[in-house]
Amino acid sequence: MYNETMNFHRKQPSLADLTALRRVGTRAALCSALLVLAAPLLPIESHAQSYPNKPIKLMVPFPPAGPADIMARVVAKRMSEGIGQQLVTEIQAGGGGTIALEAVARASADGYTLVIGSLSTLVIGPILNPNVRYDPVKSFTPVSMMAIGSSMLLVNPGVPARNLRELIDLAKAKPGALNFGSNGTGTLPHLAGELFKSMAGVNIVHVPYKGAAPATNDLMGGQIQMIFIVPSGLEPHVRAGKLRAVAVASSKRHAVFPEVPTAAEAGLPGFETYTWFGLSAPPGTPSAEVARLNAEMVQTLAAKEVNETLFKQGLDAGASTPEQFAQFIATETTKWSRIIKTAGIKIDN
Repeated sequence: MYNETMNFHRKQPSLADLTALRRVGTRAALCSALLVLAAPLLPIESHAQSYPNKPIKLMVPFPPAGPADIMARVVAKRMSEGIGQQLVTEIQAGGGGTIALEAVARASADGYTLVIGSLSTLVIGPILNPNVRYDPVKSFTPVSMMAIGSSMLLVNPGVPARNLRELIDLAKAKPGALNFGSNGTGTLPHLAGELFKSMAGVNIVHVPYKGAAPATNDLMGGQIQMIFIVPSGLEPHVRAGKLRAVAVASSKRHAVFPEVPTAAEAGLPGFETYTWFGLSAPPGTPSAEVARLNAEMVQTLAAKEVNETLFKQGLDAGASTPEQFAQFIATETTKWSRIIKTAGIKIDN
């Protein structure tokens, strides 16, 4: 996705500055003046060189053994080697991931507490839940994107539509007759379905489940007709003909399913939905620490073993600059705020 990092440069004395200093007339005066020029830099450089000097806590907002936990562990192991201090992962699940985010928003801005943010915790959660006690923009310092996974439109093989265009035509011919499942109200598969309805101009009915497993089981059983989901672990079902992959909701084809067209190729340009994760720090974290963490994240996500681990979770590893991550969050917030408002989606608090 991204492969850039920030480079911070400090202003050094110019040739003109040094020439003027020579005119002072004595070596002592020259040294004294140079020290005055360098003085503001010394504490900053010293602090930057000493960071980190103790373990860093990496908060994981979701339960063990899930994609976020697996990603956190492999990233922490590799990043610890590069940064010279241990990154210790700490799971603090609950509240849809918001409990960990709230804790980090109140943590010291010293670079020693980090959190894995996501679409659900930095975008969807704050939109749907007014009781969330943090601001996704003001309460955090973006460090870098970490991984992104595109959704795929899967249908039951009994649906008489071989491609996306035929599926849209079928939905228009039979308004309300087709159902789409999701992990639950307000989850990405739900919002992806609402985005599809809006862009394709169709009426399909949402059926919420308590997780991806029961939803995909009912899809294979024919109780629902379609689902918009990151296809991690579903390749055997697709290859066996138990599920039919219709389109990838991404700007590029899926590496595991290269034969499946993107939504744009299949006739619905702009239909893109992703699950994603990124690294954030408390508000006010110094730029030097952010730059160091960002540089280490770029190196970590370029490692082969990290890429392979994330790929098995249906994710593409990819770093970004802090500014790119902030802009990405803003774009996603605008996009999903509109869909949530248009669809009138609400959750019980």
